[in-house]
Amino acid sequence: MDTLFAAALAPPAETTPALLVAAKAILAHITPGLPLTTADLDTFMTRAYGGSDGEGAWDWKTAYDAGEIASVLFVRKFGPAMLKRAGTPHTFLAMLEKIGKLLPTHTRRSETSQAYQQFSTPMPLAYVASVAAQVSSTDVVLEPSAGTGLLAVFAEIAGGRLVLNELAANRRPVLAHSFPGVPVCGHDGAAIHDLLAAEHTPTLVIMNPPFSVAAHVDGPVADAAMRHIKAALARLAPGGRLVTITGAHMSPTHPRWREAFTDIQQTTRVVFSAGIDGTAYAKHGTTFATRLTVIDKVAS
Repeated sequence: MDTLFAAALAPPAETTPALLVAAKAILAHITPGLPLTTADLDTFMTRAYGGSDGEGAWDWKTAYDAGEIASVLFVRKFGPAMLKRAGTPHTFLAMLEKIGKLLPTHTRRSETSQAYQQFSTPMPLAYVASVAAQVSSTDVVLEPSAGTGLLAVFAEIAGGRLVLNELAANRRPVLAHSFPGVPVCGHDGAAIHDLLAAEHTPTLVIMNPPFSVAAHVDGPVADAAMRHIKAALARLAPGGRLVTITGAHMSPTHPRWREAFTDIQQTTRVVFSAGIDGTAYAKHGTTFATRLTVIDKVAS
């Protein structure tokens, strides 16, 4: 295992509580609609960690994580009322876009986030994924690469019962704090069917897997996302639905992926797949084009 991956999977850092302190300060700042400048974020992080980024107390990837956690806490607190007031998904989506604009653009990357593709799902896209999943109060929703919880929170406010998995150990305590009482596991998402406790059988999977990296493997892994998708489909209950965000090229009609999709459609049906312009990720510091795909597992 290389040193970067070891760092990403290290036990929770002693500074994890400071991350939550910063997130709560950001939440208090944006709740009345105040924009969070980079200077504001610097201030909140320095106060929470007792030192600056220049002193090595924190890095900017962690700072952006704090902003994402604040967004999750915001949606958990205000999302249900916002949904009710919005009346339509389109109006609610517009509200989320306004909230996203309050946070600074991710302009600085850590080596770990670049190498291991820790690109969280923007709030508007995360909400679209939950709409595509058609979450109901009877659903058990698995998020195999939960990150900071931006995908999971929209499944939760739609009434789904969550099961969260996140390989990076320093993110799991944050997920446990953000989603009290929700099971939080630490398995490799590419082997989630084999490793997840038997008691967890999701009726829905909503996921944004790594596009081309794999646990304990140096260098790019071209089919990393498909490995995660296949593992999640294996665990998904018959009649269930999987919604995934992947690279734009991972299409059932793309020559490179046609065989893989043909293989999974022995037990599933691809009901929707559409490319998403890279500008959807602009606030997260990239313009990489993505794709939203919906796959239903055939009922036995």
